[in-house]
Order: sequence, then structure tokens, then C-alpha cells
Amino acid sequence: MNEHQKILTAGKRALKMEAHALQELENRLNESFVSAVKCVAKCEGQVVVSGIGKSAIIAQKIVATFISTGQPAVFMHAADALHGDLGAIRKEDVVMVLSKSGESPEIKALIPLVKTMGNTLIGIHANPKSTLAEIVDISIEMPDSPEACPNNFR
Repeated sequence: MNEHQKILTAGKRALKMEAHALQELENRLNESFVSAVKCVAKCEGQVVVSGIGKSAIIAQKIVATFISTGQPAVFMHAADALHGDLGAIRKEDVVMVLSKSGESPEIKALIPLVKTMGNTLIGIHANPKSTLAEIVDISIEMPDSPEACPNNFR
């Protein structure tokens, strides 16, 4: 196989993997998703979206999308939240935390703090038995799909 064919094969493989992951996600949408959408829609403050690692990058994109649709939102890195940024969360805010494992040390430290503040907490994760899934008010389970890279980094 020449270089041209390898590139096309890799691109098609990645698209097939992503299409499969989207199909799995569609199959998992349930009442928790509906609850989260309603919660965000009636939010009287802003949606504070947090994560760490790649989840933080996805959280930033979610915030950008919320803002572009008129939904007030802000990104708060989970590590920064633990070092003073939690003070930016107001009682009328909804907090959304993303973590594939739901067990990152920063996430495990962050979510009990948010719970004590009384904010509605939405968790998006791929581990239904995780600390995140068990503590949040609304738990949205994502498929634990393999990464589209050749190393399957998680």
C-alpha cells in the first residue's frame, strides 16, 4: 500500500469509528439528557462547565456553543476551581462536569464541593459506576468508545 492509500485508509477508518461512536451516543440518549436540557434552559445564571485533560478542551467547546446560542456560560478548569475559582460560582448557576472516567483526582475533589454549594450538578461521563456518576444530580452516560487515533489514548 502506497502513502496515498495509507492516508485514505486511515481517514476512512477514523470516520467509521467516529460514526459508530455517534450511533452509540444516539442509542444512549434518555431521560437524563432531557433533564439536563431542561435544567440548562431554565438556568437563571450561567452554566459553568468544567473538566480536566481532554474533557476540559471539550468543556471549552461546549461553553463556546452555549454562548453562540445565547446561553450564558463560562469554562472553569477543574484544577483552577480547586485553587480558588469556585468563588465565581453563584447559587443560580448550573454546573456541568465532564470526565470520561469520572474518577480523576481533581474531579473527585471538585464535585463534593459543588454539591455543598447547592448548585444543580450535571455530570457527563463514560463510567456509570464512577464517583462523578453517583454524586451528580443529573448523570449523562457517554459510550466508552475507542479513540480514533492509532494509539487509542484515553
